[in-house]
Amino acid sequence: MRAAGVREVGGRVELLELPEPDGPGPDEVVLEVETAGVGNWDDIVRAGAWNVGLTPPMALGVEVAGTVVAVGSQVTDLRVGDEVLGHPLQLRHQGCWAERVVVDAGLVVLKPRGVSWEQAAAFPVPALTAEQVISESLEVVESETLLVHGAGGTTGGLLVQLAALRGVRVIATAGPSSAVRVAQGGAAEIVDYHDARWPDRVRELTGGVGVDAAVNTVPGGSADAVLALREGGRMATITGDPPAAERGISVADVYVRPDATQLAELCALLGDGRLALSVGTVLPLAEAAAALERAVSGAKGGPVVLQVRPTRAGD
Repeated sequence: MRAAGVREVGGRVELLELPEPDGPGPDEVVLEVETAGVGNWDDIVRAGAWNVGLTPPMALGVEVAGTVVAVGSQVTDLRVGDEVLGHPLQLRHQGCWAERVVVDAGLVVLKPRGVSWEQAAAFPVPALTAEQVISESLEVVESETLLVHGAGGTTGGLLVQLAALRGVRVIATAGPSSAVRVAQGGAAEIVDYHDARWPDRVRELTGGVGVDAAVNTVPGGSADAVLALREGGRMATITGDPPAAERGISVADVYVRPDATQLAELCALLGDGRLALSVGTVLPLAEAAAALERAVSGAKGGPVVLQVRPTRAGD
C-alpha cells in the first residue's frame, strides 16, 4: 500500500510502499484512510523524539479520518462502513499517512454528519489538547479569567471556544489578521502580541491583578505569559517551555493523550456548530514532505491535511 513516512529515524519524508495490514486483532479495526492530519508533532516523531510505538521504515501521522473496512472479533460498537476519526496512539501497524491503518477500536469515534473529512482529520490532536488544558491542567470555571496566548492558531482558537462555552472570560493574544476570528470564537478582549508590553495590557484589563489562569501556545512564549498571571495563578504550556515557578503560580507542561470519551464529546460540539474549525491547506499524500514543512513553519491559514484517498468522480 502507499504511505508517506521515513526509512530511518531523522530521515526525509518520502512516499513508501509498505505491506498491507494483515487484518484486525480482536480489539482492532482496519480503516481505509480518507484524510490524515499533519502537525509539528509529526516532525517530533520523524526525529525520534516521540515514541508512538513504531520503528522505521514507517508511515508517519497520528490523526486519522476514514471508513471502517474490517472489525475485530471483540469489537461491538463499530461496524464496517462506519466513518470515524481519532488520535489512535500507540500506533499498532503503521502511522496514519497510509492508505489503510490498523487502530485500537477504543480510540476512534464516529465522525459527525456534516463534518468534512478534512475537518475530521485536523481535529483530534488540537481539540484534545485544548480540552485537557481547560478541564484538567487548569480546571478553569465560570467567573474566572483565562489568558490564551497565541489564540490565532488552531489549538489556541479551540482553547478560546471551549473556555467561552464554559462561561469563562477569555483574554486572548492575536495578531490583526486573526483578531476578528478570535473574537467570534468568544474572546472578551484581544491584545496584539506584537506590542512588547502586552502582558502589562492584560494586567490592566484585570484591574492590575492579573488573570486567574493562562495557557501558552506560542513556542518560547511562556516567559511572557506568566507575567500576566495573578499571585497564586495557574499556568499551562503546550510548547514544552514551562516557566520557572514563582509568586505561588502552579505550572503544567501539557502533552496530549488519546481519550475517546473526550473526543466524542468534542465531536458533538463540532457537529452541532458550537465549535468551529477551518482547514488551511489540503495536499495529496505524494506531497507529504511539503505538508509537514508547511505545518512546522507555522504557516497562517489553518491546519494542514493530507488527502490520502484520491478524490473520485462524484465525491
